Amino acid sequence: MRVLVIGAGNMGLTYSEGMSKSVLLNKHKLRIYDTDPKKIETLRKNDAFNVFENLEDCLPLADLVFIAVKPYHSDDLFIQMKTMINDQQIFVSLMAGVTIQSIQERLQTKKVIRTMPNLPAQVGKGVTSYTESKEVSKVELLMVRNLLDTTGTSIHVKTENFIDASTGISGSGPAYVFYFMQSMLEAALKMGFSDYDSKVLVSSTFEGAIELFNQNDISPEKWIDRVSSKGGTTQAAIDSMEDNNVKQLIQDAAYAAFNRAIEMGKEK
Repeated sequence: MRVLVIGAGNMGLTYSEGMSKSVLLNKHKLRIYDTDPKKIETLRKNDAFNVFENLEDCLPLADLVFIAVKPYHSDDLFIQMKTMINDQQIFVSLMAGVTIQSIQERLQTKKVIRTMPNLPAQVGKGVTSYTESKEVSKVELLMVRNLLDTTGTSIHVKTENFIDASTGISGSGPAYVFYFMQSMLEAALKMGFSDYDSKVLVSSTFEGAIELFNQNDISPEKWIDRVSSKGGTTQAAIDSMEDNNVKQLIQDAAYAAFNRAIEMGKEK
């Protein structure tokens, strides 16, 4: 199978590196296209890739095309692509907020899969939600899922509404975690810890809590109860968060990302 990735930014390169090892490529090198001369120079040092700087040299013969550009770059890109594609090609979008219908109309094609990736894919811990147009067969969908799983795990969702919802949870979610971590780091520094000790305290706490959650069938709420004791230090922290409505603010943030994803789809 001939797989082409258009765009070598963070997500494009991450998925390219994962998929380049897949047996589905059947000895074909993964093809990657970009227009940045510096990126092209760097990419050509990687023997796993066939690197292209002209679409006409790689797009017409591709079986599966991953589109990993910023949404605002898609208009010009689709104009270029439109004359080079065929009905049998499958297009997989890694772009936030761009609907399947929009891609179909602008490319004049039918087989489209829309995904929502997230940043931990860079370390093989990503989660990618995906859904498809009705023209994509079950075999084709399974093939794409196997490729997506090279960067972590994937979740099939029934409608695009869940893709937008995934944006609010997993797509933007790592930033929420980093935001919380940054707040804890700053608190540790104010308490007098060094930069190094602050980082160890915060990162190890997050890593350990996630491992506990993953290895046990216990809800976060029950874990809070286990850690907290009446009149204790943890309960004082939780009470402070409850008094400041932190839970609702986090949910509001997730919905803000969800709603923005919907708005971006309408803008196209």
